[in-house]
Amino acid sequence: MKTMPQLPYYYGTKVRIFPSNSQKRLIKKNSDASRFIYNQMAGINQELYFLRQVKIPIKIVQKRIDTLEERLRNPATGISNIHGWLNDKELDSLMKANAIRNYRSAWSMFYKVHNTGIPVFHKKGIEQKYQTSCMYAGKLPITNMNNGNVRLLNNRYIHLPKLGNIRFKGMPKKLLSRKENIRIGTTTVSMDSTGCYYISLQLASEQPFVTVLNINNSSPIGIDLNTDNFITDSDGNTIDNPRYYRSIKGKLAKAQQKLSRRALRAKREHRSLCDSKNYQEQRKIVATIQRRVTNCRKNFLHNVSTTLIKNHDLVVAEELRSKNMLQNHALAMSIADVGWKIFLNMLTYKAELYGQKFITISPYNTTQKCSNCAFVMRGNQKLTLADRKWTCPKCCMHHIRDHNAAKNILNKGLILN
Repeated sequence: MKTMPQLPYYYGTKVRIFPSNSQKRLIKKNSDASRFIYNQMAGINQELYFLRQVKIPIKIVQKRIDTLEERLRNPATGISNIHGWLNDKELDSLMKANAIRNYRSAWSMFYKVHNTGIPVFHKKGIEQKYQTSCMYAGKLPITNMNNGNVRLLNNRYIHLPKLGNIRFKGMPKKLLSRKENIRIGTTTVSMDSTGCYYISLQLASEQPFVTVLNINNSSPIGIDLNTDNFITDSDGNTIDNPRYYRSIKGKLAKAQQKLSRRALRAKREHRSLCDSKNYQEQRKIVATIQRRVTNCRKNFLHNVSTTLIKNHDLVVAEELRSKNMLQNHALAMSIADVGWKIFLNMLTYKAELYGQKFITISPYNTTQKCSNCAFVMRGNQKLTLADRKWTCPKCCMHHIRDHNAAKNILNKGLILN
């Protein structure tokens, strides 16, 4: 029986589930416990940091340090022994193990990257989430989606530890047809701000989940991402920017104003927002509008990225730093609305999934350089954002700004490739 790391192909899917009221209560209880364990470990590390600042050898301080270090080494028993409610039979033991693993993984990522800072406390909010793992009996000759503690009962119901049988929808047919050859790994149960419940399944198999493409004719393409058109490619084709957020900006603003008024009224009447039914109803309306925008944008990005990868053996794009670009307040909303970073991440994993190549190159001079003679516009000749068309002063070639940039991006990618 092969474990998850031993299998060569991985896939992830997220499906909608419809739990009963008792199952919703269990999901909330496990979510709260997972957040509590994570925060306890963060609190222990924080206390250890301050205690170690004491340079004078004090016995009581040293004893406390030893106690906390021992608790961090064995948090499953150390934290549960102090907080007895964590031993409740309704709590999933694998949820506790995943909470501990997630905290340690956060520290590992901090040591590798140093960008996001040390692990901090998880704030309690409307959304709920916890992770569990699919375990298989050691004597099973074959592991699949039907014989673990997270298993599909049929094409409509799934069994989860402590929760029991839950109806689901949205599982891809290609997975249901191959469930005898697929193993389930980490499973995430979540609820979003609109009150909808989901499970995310990590899957692994010995066969690829998609057919690896073999494009006979070489068809490389360079793409220029911009806010005017979403994409302009090196062949001169453009894809319009749908501007999903701008299309509902007015409707969302009115809904948020109404939400603000209801929050103010609850505050005047000395009622908590959790107990204010009118506030909670309006909050769900706002969250539903925001979720609709997110879903539309993701669907658009998935369709575009899949089409590019399936039809071209090499895709080249600029390496964009969206975080830095968002500091430009004149363009921040347009950049955030278009979703460039998500799109580039999709191209990265889909290229690997389908056996194609995706390269990002430095954006240096891709706009200012003539794709015909390599002349670079400098000084007073330098192009501004308002210059959408220009003529090269050296070779007199007329350029459309974004098409020229896409050609330069492709040329850079071909050199790297």
